[in-house]
Amino acid sequence: MRIFKITKEIEVVCESQSTRYGFRHLATLLKNGIERQTGKCTYQNRTWESYEFQSVLNEVVNKAFHNKVISEDELKVCKEFIDGNHTDWSDFKMTSMVAKMGEVLCQDQKEKNDWKARMLKAGLENKGLIMPDDWDELDEDTKQKRLDSVIKVMNNPIGE
Repeated sequence: MRIFKITKEIEVVCESQSTRYGFRHLATLLKNGIERQTGKCTYQNRTWESYEFQSVLNEVVNKAFHNKVISEDELKVCKEFIDGNHTDWSDFKMTSMVAKMGEVLCQDQKEKNDWKARMLKAGLENKGLIMPDDWDELDEDTKQKRLDSVIKVMNNPIGE
């Protein structure tokens, strides 16, 4: 679940649910703390959004305007908010922190690299991580450079 505070009066609560054929995003628009509109978007595989829940935010705001829950001025403010970058990087930061613990918990470079790779795979499962086909043939120095670079980017994402 994620809450988007758009204005003092308008916030949208979003959640994701698994379905038989994929998943869906549900949104509830609250105005002055009162539930006023709901919306949903369904997906079979993945979304092409700039950030999670962008499409369902747009859906619920458009429905709220159509049903006269929000004014034209409020619609404009909501659209500007939706067009912004609202990516939630917290999962990436947590995964990078756990992966970095390999530096302390492990003895040699191979153990450290194995730990980092295992933690990245676990934390980024279904989030787009694809290890190179030749990963197991790479030398430990190359693995370390690549893993440390990924961890650094995850801890300090671009655009944040």
